[in-house]
Amino acid sequence: MVPHRIDPVGGCPHATNARLLGQGAVATVVLPGNIEGMVVLGHDALKDFLAHPDVAKGARHFTALGDGRIPDGWPLMTYTTVQGMTTADDEDHRRLRSLVSRAFTARRVEELRPRVEALTGELLDGLEAAVEAGEDVVDLRGRFALPLPMSVICELLGVDEEFRGRLHHLSVQAVATDIGPRESVAANRELLSVLAAVATSRARRPGEDLTSALIAAREEDGDRLSEQELIGTLLLMIVAGHKTTLNLITNAVRALCAHRDQLDLVLSGGASWSDVVEETLRWDSPVSYFPFRYPKRDLTVDGTVIPRGTPVLAGYSAAGRDRSAHGPDADRFDITRPSAARHLSLGHGPHYCLGAPLARLEATVALERLFTRFPDLDPAAPDVQLARKEGFVSNSVSQLPVRLRPVAAPGLMGGS
Repeated sequence: MVPHRIDPVGGCPHATNARLLGQGAVATVVLPGNIEGMVVLGHDALKDFLAHPDVAKGARHFTALGDGRIPDGWPLMTYTTVQGMTTADDEDHRRLRSLVSRAFTARRVEELRPRVEALTGELLDGLEAAVEAGEDVVDLRGRFALPLPMSVICELLGVDEEFRGRLHHLSVQAVATDIGPRESVAANRELLSVLAAVATSRARRPGEDLTSALIAAREEDGDRLSEQELIGTLLLMIVAGHKTTLNLITNAVRALCAHRDQLDLVLSGGASWSDVVEETLRWDSPVSYFPFRYPKRDLTVDGTVIPRGTPVLAGYSAAGRDRSAHGPDADRFDITRPSAARHLSLGHGPHYCLGAPLARLEATVALERLFTRFPDLDPAAPDVQLARKEGFVSNSVSQLPVRLRPVAAPGLMGGS
């Protein structure tokens, strides 16, 4: 069978996922740079794979990297070599995770609710002002779905305002799959420089934030957190802390606007905003294919052998629409679906998303407040015409132009 060549530019993954799932739960792929890899697409197969004890995250298990076949500037290098929780295994992973997990307990996240609600209100006030100033169309992704999670994670980390805009731009570039080696190397270098500046700022003026706590842990016991792990942890928190929620909110708005019956159901109290969030995570996962895991030995997954050291993508968007797990209508957006909570879009096993409670809080607050304020919100362009987010890791659109107020019918303006 001819391997599927991953398009670095990305695009809507669902048609490709359906085709590959029709051939099996595991597929062979060609990654950018003509690197051989595989993707696990089926729900049950992916769930087992993510929790398998012989599957590692550390780059030392990546055969092609160890053999020198991965060039500098490879667009997926950040996912592979950054030092932090996402590339750590066993005791190193437990050590790093324990340093930040206290910031994401259910209690600590709930304590953030008033701030999330206040930020949401401020952003909605800004949108309201834009409408009153005569703006017919606004980019809801850039002016609402992005600044909310970016502000929350930056406040949690103690990132000064001066760094935030640059961090968003660079974090997007650093994990893009559709840029050249020179741009990739430059973006990574500048991103690491900015994160080092953030750490220096917090070291000079420590506060009640996660970065200050991580620095204190490193200074108290240097064996617990190296300088590279500190920067890698900040990188992970910045990228994962806003991009997943940004895509989640964007995709949920698109889904509800395309399925007005579902929007009416939740607005009438027939379903909850949590139901909307969970079904969106299943039906249109914020992440399509997440890099990387490596079998520590030849591993048979759903009848397919994945050779030791192969870079394997987690096919979250495919698993969400796997009919064997979600039924023959898995392609349908249905917020009353009882299996919605079974999705894997926030991971599974030891690397389950640490920020999942915060992402769920931000998304539920954002969606409830948005549609309460603007129940007639409507896209300003058909969904199929919206440009997709660059790269094959993220799954969303790059902009979401909407009209917040319905267009008045002819003859209803300017008096009688």
